Amino acid sequence: MLTKLRTLASLYRQLGLRWLAFRFAYAFRLRTGLIRLQTPQYKWADRPLETWLKKNIPSQPDDYAVWRRQNSPKFFFDSPYRKIHLASCDINVAVQEADRILNGEIKYFAHKFQKTGFPPDWHKDPVSGIKFDSTKHWSQISDDHVVARRVLALSAEAISSDKEVASAGIKNASQRRHTDIKFIWEPNRFAFIYTLARAYAATNDEKYVEAFWNLMSDWAEYNPPNTGANWKDGQEIALRLMAWTFGFYAFINSPSTTQLRITQFTTYVAAQAERIYKNIDYAISTRSNHTISEAFGLWMVGLLFPELKDAEKYFLTGRDLLEQEAAKQIFPDGSYSMYSLNYHRFILHLYLYAIQLGELNHFPLSTQLKTLISNSIKYLSHLIDPSTGQMPVYGSNDGALVLPLNNCDFTDYRPLLQLGSFITNGKLLFEPGAWDEDIYWLCGTSPLSHWERARVRVNVQSSFPDGGVHILHSTNSKATIRCTDFQERPSHADQLHVDLWLNGINIACDAGTYLYSGEGIWRNGLAHTSAHNTVTVDSKDQMKMISRFVWVDWSKGKVLQQSDKLWQGEHNGYKSVTHKRTVMALNDDRWLILDHLNANEPHHYALHWLLNDVPFEENKNSIHLKYESSTCKFQMGMLNGEGKFSIVRADPNSTRGWRSKYYGHKEPAISAMLETDQAQATFWTFFEIQSQDDGRWTVDHLLSIVHGLLSNPVFAKYD
Repeated sequence: MLTKLRTLASLYRQLGLRWLAFRFAYAFRLRTGLIRLQTPQYKWADRPLETWLKKNIPSQPDDYAVWRRQNSPKFFFDSPYRKIHLASCDINVAVQEADRILNGEIKYFAHKFQKTGFPPDWHKDPVSGIKFDSTKHWSQISDDHVVARRVLALSAEAISSDKEVASAGIKNASQRRHTDIKFIWEPNRFAFIYTLARAYAATNDEKYVEAFWNLMSDWAEYNPPNTGANWKDGQEIALRLMAWTFGFYAFINSPSTTQLRITQFTTYVAAQAERIYKNIDYAISTRSNHTISEAFGLWMVGLLFPELKDAEKYFLTGRDLLEQEAAKQIFPDGSYSMYSLNYHRFILHLYLYAIQLGELNHFPLSTQLKTLISNSIKYLSHLIDPSTGQMPVYGSNDGALVLPLNNCDFTDYRPLLQLGSFITNGKLLFEPGAWDEDIYWLCGTSPLSHWERARVRVNVQSSFPDGGVHILHSTNSKATIRCTDFQERPSHADQLHVDLWLNGINIACDAGTYLYSGEGIWRNGLAHTSAHNTVTVDSKDQMKMISRFVWVDWSKGKVLQQSDKLWQGEHNGYKSVTHKRTVMALNDDRWLILDHLNANEPHHYALHWLLNDVPFEENKNSIHLKYESSTCKFQMGMLNGEGKFSIVRADPNSTRGWRSKYYGHKEPAISAMLETDQAQATFWTFFEIQSQDDGRWTVDHLLSIVHGLLSNPVFAKYD
């Protein structure tokens, strides 16, 4: 009881009384069934198109379709269909992927194809085989099976309506009873529509248009309004509407787009927009990308479907929220309040889409909003590796890629930055490549005609204190450091984490996310401090995790100093222990990191580094990572006392030695750890690129440098 009261007190301090009051009231609405009265289940036939339209708008299929074609607001492409600029992409990739969709395969989380059938079972996870109940009101379906089983003691039969799964043997059932609801939602976002549109633009083959309409009508048949998991989350609905309207405009002049289909489409859009609007307060309470995505969904429907009775209400509500949330969630330095680079990309795609669509229809968003978006593009341009498009994977990463209009990998941020730079300042950051295709679709022009390019920001000392990202540069390497005084809900417990990039390779990396709702250790397990490149005290987190996404007792990071080649900071996450980290860029792309822990009594300290998985050799407290053209020497040690050094790769019983670049997919990594039990301890870590003609630094030489540095007054507190 005392623990719960302390948790509530922490939530009150950090999120406020209004947030707590709303969440209690919302839980009451869920438990009493009030929310089912506010968003009742019904059949599509119960509310035909005429019930959604304004007066004097024809509702009969033939008449409405004619009206719609004549009065349709502008979209990115108004011609019958447009050929993709073949110089900017390999269109065969889009055609091949579109054919896989027609053959019953859908790409999950912009990475891996899963066999789903055509059409897919919209309520079934193809990985676990679990099928969600498709008859219940959305509020009666849990998005967290772990909690549902524990709290409600659900049986296998209650969790799954799939008889094969429910009747499986005990050993198999324990493994298959669990699923992450994101595996249900992923195909229901309809991100594959962008692939169908790209393939149709390249081939003019009507099979892609037929696939679009068949999939949509099948979805509607098995997902009546407010029924089932796919009506549960307003963000999922907004992303679905975004994809649907893109396909609708891409295929509007196809002979497969009949008057009846146009009528049905508007009915489906209206019902889903109403669902978002009636529960928008919950999205607002999340103070997250959910607020922005649902606001975008309302704004877009209000803009593109002005014939709906509630179009103005949707448009104004969405517009006001888009403006307000940009000011709240995008920090002045361009970083993002969710402390996640993938979610930052998520909201920027929505805002760039809205900026362009608003301009086309003479409803521009504010100059202040556009400035914030421009600041974000500049911020991310400091973090990207321009040769690969890679970024650190800081914070939550749920595999969302809301605008897949190119052939680039999910981890490549060049499409976003190229599009963002072009829209916000008319310049391009990168030379021509596959990342240009987004500009063609959204801006109606080939980027090849715009040769003026902005300078990619490299080799510049940078600090972004609002987002807690700090960068040091050396000749061919850089370190990015996490340290912040959280202004909003933290994503990961990663204070003082360091990513190190050498010659474009992410040598020391962030572990990513993997799963939000996995079993046991994989229940958002990579968000914990132990998965990051920092020091863990007594095997505890820097903050307390009370649910998958909520931390309390936020740690406070403080930057002590930053110069061209040195950064120093600390955090107070371990109340009785102070942790100070110093990162130094030495000559010839050598890096030295010092960690000093200070307490009045002994603690267990564990310095952890997660390294990119390549062939390696171990020698005492060092690792030689073997790359094609060079070797990276990694070494750890202590200035005083003894430590236990260990290396683990892909531990089957823990999160150690794993990383995840794509949601739902994990891969081996090299985990190096040095542990000690002391009151005070100073760890050192050294990185060095070694080629055949390099002069290598010995341990004695390195230690002499460390002791020389510590004699400087800057490091007086390390003694």
